Amino acid sequence: MTSIWVDYLDREFLDTTFKDWVNSGVVNGLTSNPAIFANALKKDIYKEDLERLKGKSPKEKYEEIAVKDIQKACDILAPLYDEGEDGYASIEVDPRLINDAKGTIDEALRLVDKIQRDNVMIKIPANEAGFKAMEELAKRGININATLVFSPNQAMRALEAISKGPRTIDGVISVFVSRFDRKLNPQLAMQNLAKDRVGFFNAIKIYNQIEEQGIPNIRALFASTGVKQDYLPKDYYVQNLYLPHSVLTLPPEVIEEIKDKELEESFHFQTKHIDAFFSFLTPGGINLQKVYQELFDEGVEAFKEAFENMLNSLKG
Repeated sequence: MTSIWVDYLDREFLDTTFKDWVNSGVVNGLTSNPAIFANALKKDIYKEDLERLKGKSPKEKYEEIAVKDIQKACDILAPLYDEGEDGYASIEVDPRLINDAKGTIDEALRLVDKIQRDNVMIKIPANEAGFKAMEELAKRGININATLVFSPNQAMRALEAISKGPRTIDGVISVFVSRFDRKLNPQLAMQNLAKDRVGFFNAIKIYNQIEEQGIPNIRALFASTGVKQDYLPKDYYVQNLYLPHSVLTLPPEVIEEIKDKELEESFHFQTKHIDAFFSFLTPGGINLQKVYQELFDEGVEAFKEAFENMLNSLKG
C-alpha cells in the first residue's frame, strides 16, 4: 500500500479540510515541521491562545499550541490508527538541538508525555546525534520519523537505529526529493543532462535499499514533494514515487491535484539503472556526496531560522 500524508497543519485546516480528507480516505497521516508551525502561528485563529499564554516564554507558547494541534490531528486520525491504516501525526524536535543527542531525547520524551497519543510520531534529523536519539527512543517504544534524509548512508544509519526498537513501533525515513532538482537543474542544463530526475532517482535508490532490508515496520517516506518549476505538473513527484510500502507526504495543493484521480503505481527503477544515470553526474562536475551534505546543512539552517523567527514573533 502507498500512503498519502499531508505536509501541513493549522487549526482551522484540521477542523475542516483535513477532517474531510481523512473521512473520505484521501489522506491517512499528517506531518509538520518548524517552518509549517511558523507559518501557522501567523494566523488569526491563534490570537486567543496567544493572549491567554501571555507571560510565558516563546518556547512555552509554541509548545503548548503545537501540542494542542498535534493532539487534535492525532484524534482525527485515531480511527485509522486503530485499524492499522497509519493514522500518524508527526511533530519535530527543536531544530536547535541538532547536535545534542541527550537534549533531543529529553525533548522527544517530554513531547510524547504531553501529547499522550499512541499515534504521535517524533521527527528527528538524520545526523550523528539524531541516530543516537532515534535508537534510544525506538527502544522506548516511540514511533520515529527520521527527517532531512538526503543520502543512502543517512537512510541506512536511520534504519539501523530505528530497527533496534520493537516491531510494534512504526518508523519512516523521510527522503527529501525536490530540493535536489531545484539545486542541480541549472548545472544539469549546462551539461545537457536530463533535469528533474536526480530527486526522484535518489529517492527510489534509497527506497530500494530500505525495502531490501525487509523490515515491515520501517518504510521510506518521500518528502519535499512540492513542485516549484512552472513547467512540471503539480503531481510530478507523485507520478514518479507512487510505490508500494511507502509514504508520500504532500502539501495541500498537490493533494487537491490528485484527490479525485485514480493513482497508478510508478515505474520501479532498479538501482543499477539509477547508478548508470548518476555516473554521468561526476563528469558534469556534480559531486553527489557534496550535494548531500550541502542540502542537509541548508535544510537544518532553514528549519532553525524558521524556528528562531517564530520564537521572536512570540515574545511579549
